[in-house]
Parts: sequence; C-alpha cells; structure tokens
Amino acid sequence: MAAVERIVIENCAIATVDADDTEYASGHLVLAGDRIESVGAGPAPAALENVVRRIDADGHLATPGLVNTHHHFYQWLTRGLATDHNLFDWLVALYPTWARLDEDMVRVAAQGSLAMMARGGVTTAMDHHYVYPRGTGDLSGAIIGAARETGVRFTLARGSMDRGESDGGLPPDFAVESLDDALAATEATVREHHDASFGAMTQVAVAPCSPFSVSTELMRDGAELARRLGVRLHTHGSETVEEEKFCHELFGMGPTDYFESTGWLGEDVWMAHCVHMNDSDIAAFARSGTGVAHCPSSNARLAAGIARVPDLLRAGVPVGLGVDGTASNESGELHTELRNALLVNRLGPHRESALTARQALRLGTFGGAQVLGRSRETGSLEPGKLADLVLWRMDTLAHASIADPVAALVLGAAAPVTASFVGGRQIVADGRLLHVDEEAVARATRAEARRLARIADGE
Repeated sequence: MAAVERIVIENCAIATVDADDTEYASGHLVLAGDRIESVGAGPAPAALENVVRRIDADGHLATPGLVNTHHHFYQWLTRGLATDHNLFDWLVALYPTWARLDEDMVRVAAQGSLAMMARGGVTTAMDHHYVYPRGTGDLSGAIIGAARETGVRFTLARGSMDRGESDGGLPPDFAVESLDDALAATEATVREHHDASFGAMTQVAVAPCSPFSVSTELMRDGAELARRLGVRLHTHGSETVEEEKFCHELFGMGPTDYFESTGWLGEDVWMAHCVHMNDSDIAAFARSGTGVAHCPSSNARLAAGIARVPDLLRAGVPVGLGVDGTASNESGELHTELRNALLVNRLGPHRESALTARQALRLGTFGGAQVLGRSRETGSLEPGKLADLVLWRMDTLAHASIADPVAALVLGAAAPVTASFVGGRQIVADGRLLHVDEEAVARATRAEARRLARIADGE
C-alpha cells in the first residue's frame, strides 16, 4: 500500500471554526491525502514523512472552505434584468425566458456560476434547479458535470414545479412538469447521481420549488420520496410578505404551518430565505432541526426584508449562507455574503449585537455544512475532516493594516484567494482556477446569454 502523501501549510493565521472557535496567530496544517491530519500552533512537526509540498503561508489566513447552501446556476444567463422588481413581479418577468433554457445553456450557466464561486473560496456548492422544459436534454447531468470539472464538492437540489398559471401558480404552464413526471425524474436523478459515502463529491436532494409553484401533492409526495431514498429536502420558504398572503389565501395557514402539514420540517430539511418568520415559526424550526439558507444580498435586491438570523441562531436553528441565483445577486460570490450578512442584520432590531465577524464566518463555513448535512466531513479545520480549506492573502494594501485577520476577511475588501483545496486537491492558485479556462467560460456564457435572449424575444 502506497504511503499517503502530505502537504504542509505553515506560518499562517488559522481560524478553525471548531466548536471552541480555536484560532492560531501563526500555525500549521498538515493535509494527508484528502483529510486534515493535524492543525496547531507554530510550525509543523519536523519528522513528517512523505511530504510532497510545503507552503509558506506567511501573511495569509487559513479558514475552512466556504459552503454555499442556496443557488440557481441557470440564472447566470439572465443577470441584470428586472432590477427594480419584488420577488413575484421578478418571477413573472423572467419565467418566460427561463422556460426557453436548453442543455447547452444550463451547462454553460453552471460553469459560470461555479467558476465565480470557486475562485472566491467556495469548496462546497449547491444548485437548486427546478426549470425542466420538455425535450431539452439532460439538464441535471449537465450541471453535475460542470461541478465535477470545476472540482468543488456539490449538492444538486433536483427541483420541480407542477403548479402553472392555470392552477393559480406563477410559472407559465409550459414551464412546469406533471406531478408524476417530476417525481419519477427526481427519483431517477437520485439513483443515478447521489453518493452517500463520506467525502462524496456529488449528492442529490429532493427540492420542489416553492409553495406558489408546487402542488400540495408534490410537496407531500416529494417529502415521502426523499425519506424513502435517504436524501435531504430543500425548498424556498417564508421569503416575502406576498408569499405569506398567498399561503393564507390558498391553504388557510402561513408557510411554516403549511410546511409542517406536508412533512416539510425536520433535521433532513433546509429552506432558503426564511425572512418573514414569527416566534412560533422559529420555535418550530428549532424544535424540528430544520435548517435555513440565509441569502442577504438577494433578499435586499428583491426588497424581501431582513431575516431574523440572530433569533434563529439563539433558538438553535442551523443557518448557512447562500448566494441565491445571480439574477437577484449579480456578483455570484459567497464571500461577499459574509460581510452582507453582518451588515444587513445590524440594520435589524439587534443592531450592533446582531452578528459578529466570527459568527458571519461560521455561517459561511460550519453553518453551511450543518445545513447540507455534512458537518461531520467539512465546515471546520479539524483532524479527520476533509481537507477543504482556503488560504486568503491578508498582507496586501486592502488588508495589511487590519490586525484581526477574521475581521479583515469579513469586513474588508474581497480578499485574494492564494490557494483553495477540496479534499486535498488544489482547485485555485493565486486567484485563478486550475482546472477551468475562465476566459473560455466567460465567452461561452456571453454567447449563451445572447442566444437565450434572442429565443425569448421570438427571433
């Protein structure tokens, strides 16, 4: 049996984001294969064998890789549209365009979305894809293939919609699937692509889109399917006041009560946004272990409101961060959400005590791993965990005068990523992707965005 190869990283500040928030002003990490072998203060042990690489990371901060808990990759092709709309008006404006997607568009949009996240420190990504126009190819396979090429750990939340306009929903009828087709396709995707093993690169979740685009039958049957297959469940919840009104008018109850009535609360569930929640809703999430993907930039872009993140955390609700689709967060980067989560939540009732810089970093790392059900594997720098980590450069003009590296990362300008590792494999070097041609992706996304616009305009 071949000896495991080691990579040694030394002389950097380290924020482990472990249970004690252990930090080292100058420490080391030893990566052995795809795992973290050791982390601690000072230099690495001198007698280590089979060291294939030593990295002098002076001037850097090492953190766990960022974990994105909510995204819609396909929206990369419709950035900058409907910029002054609330959620429902924005969806009505864009659904007809999204319904024209095909496999090539989806693949290229996924490449663009993944590239932007990975070069900014994301090591675990997810995509909630729910638009499956008939006869447009293997969209799920295209997305998963793009993630594999980029090198990030990935969860596909296989979404679905079966409530079109004629049934009182928002999407046009030609953009939705039937109940049976959605369930069958979701099950087939899980069986083909989901890997339940430790360190899996690809996992699949069952993810009907939202209460206003999905029938109650699809919600109930989707929950039963996920639990029969042993995978997680994801959807949008409590995003806007309009959604609250919709649920009361259609179901006679608010979103959280509706979710509970359909089997959609539990430790295997996470929901995006969760902006408009009362104390009873928060208590139900805490009691059931339901997780939240907090998307501060998207919530602000669509004027949805300020999620009660401090209250969710104090109640014990797992909370991670999400980019959300780039048609409502044009930057497409997760590291900006660390800063925005802190700033936006300080505009709420808790003011300056809402979130600290370290709580923001935890949301983007360990909190995200919790929400995706992978906190045993990733989200913190601890021996035995996967070697998913980022080296952020902190000695440039942008950060050098900030003594606290975590505050510099969260509150300062976007920090350069010198190196990013997923399972011990480097995917970024000096801010550039190692396994993807960024210029080629940029050209392809521009071309496919223009093609989609022409098709949507009937050309």
